[in-house]
Amino acid sequence: MSTTTLEKPAGAQADGDPRRWLALPVLLTGAFLPILDFNVVNLALPAIRQDLGATSSDLQFVISAYAATYAVFLITGGRLGDWLGRKRLFTLGVVGFTLASVLCGTAWSPDVLIAGRILQGLAATMMAPQVLASIRVLFPAAEQGTALGLYGATFGLANIAGQILGGVLVSSQPFGLAWQAIFLVNVPIGLAAFIGSLLFLGDSKADHAQKLDVGGVILLSATLGLLVYPLVEGREMGWPFWIIAMLVAFPMALIAFVQFERRLIRRGGSPLVDIGLFRQRGFAIGVAMALLYYMLSSFYLTFSVYLQAGLHLAPLDAGLRTLPFGVGYFLASFAAAGIMQRLGSRALTLGFAIQVIGFGAVTLAVAGSRAGYIDAGLVVAGIGFGIVMPSVIKAVIGGIDPRHAGLASGIVISTFQIGAALGVAVIGGIFFNVLGSRLDLAAHAHAFSVALACNVTLLVIGGLLSLWLPKGDHA
Repeated sequence: MSTTTLEKPAGAQADGDPRRWLALPVLLTGAFLPILDFNVVNLALPAIRQDLGATSSDLQFVISAYAATYAVFLITGGRLGDWLGRKRLFTLGVVGFTLASVLCGTAWSPDVLIAGRILQGLAATMMAPQVLASIRVLFPAAEQGTALGLYGATFGLANIAGQILGGVLVSSQPFGLAWQAIFLVNVPIGLAAFIGSLLFLGDSKADHAQKLDVGGVILLSATLGLLVYPLVEGREMGWPFWIIAMLVAFPMALIAFVQFERRLIRRGGSPLVDIGLFRQRGFAIGVAMALLYYMLSSFYLTFSVYLQAGLHLAPLDAGLRTLPFGVGYFLASFAAAGIMQRLGSRALTLGFAIQVIGFGAVTLAVAGSRAGYIDAGLVVAGIGFGIVMPSVIKAVIGGIDPRHAGLASGIVISTFQIGAALGVAVIGGIFFNVLGSRLDLAAHAHAFSVALACNVTLLVIGGLLSLWLPKGDHA
């Protein structure tokens, strides 16, 4: 069983772990499952409501309990991998996610299903950050672009599968199962990943034992909870006063966390988050771009409403209409490594520009009722999305000391989740405010065009930020 340490000699690090290409499919399974399970539930919600007698609030919590738990504890999961060993945390995460999926698939009440979703989210926070951290450590710099491109392709595949698989499984009811199948399908995947991790995954962690910053864990979890929960639940609840109060309290909690970590550093302790990382321009700009980039997740919500409520398509047909975007995203991920190698950090600028062109074309096509151009625009936008995905990750983790690889990975994936929640809350809110009480196709087309124009504006800002990356950063 191969073992890789962070402080290995430079020559060994340049060569990489000998089993890295066998380990990569195992690691990518750990990236695939959390994204799949975030998306696959949506098309099964009506069946869950009917079978379990769930209320609308229950259904919202089936989605938000997972999303909020995943976003809040990702950084802690990444840090634990740095300290306790990434192979150990990954394997525990796979086992936990598989068992939690069994609990979800056999749930006999909405409360049990929600509990299972929370456990899935916690297990995913142990599993997902170790994927990027292990790629950062196991692969030499020359191969990291290819590995990150495959990581991006995995995200694309998970999004495509999530949009379609839920409808297929619920409709076909394999082995007499309806909505339960969307969770139980994780079991054979999880078993394969568990066996593969034991056989092929090399371990890596910091070589000095460090004490867990419990105070930092509590403060950071509370801080992210004050932000993520309102973003996930606020619109559905109608933004009550206590939700607004949580958002107002967020900046104060963030300041308290930063001050706590700084005091811990001055005392010679080991902080949960090394605040000094944000003084590195490439890292800070990369995190900002990751936030703007993943606010684009609101596109899935607004496009789905436009297709189903505006064009009156069935859920499965609506899922299939996202395929041009997903295919462009998936295919571009394979070309991303070569583009990154040739253009360095300017690959990000190119990717953002292509997305602006693609989504700009979709916006104009919808506004002008030219449906034939929508698919072409989605393919172009997907290509840009596939280039930016690995590039922005490389910008964040590429220049980080390997001993902080888990922390940096947790930060970038957590930023993605926060960006997704922020995009749904802000741009989704704009969409529904523009739509108002109108239900006709023209109203839905106008609201979708306005929301997509907001996304295009954010992508332009992301492209401008990419120009500020240090020239030595190869994204």
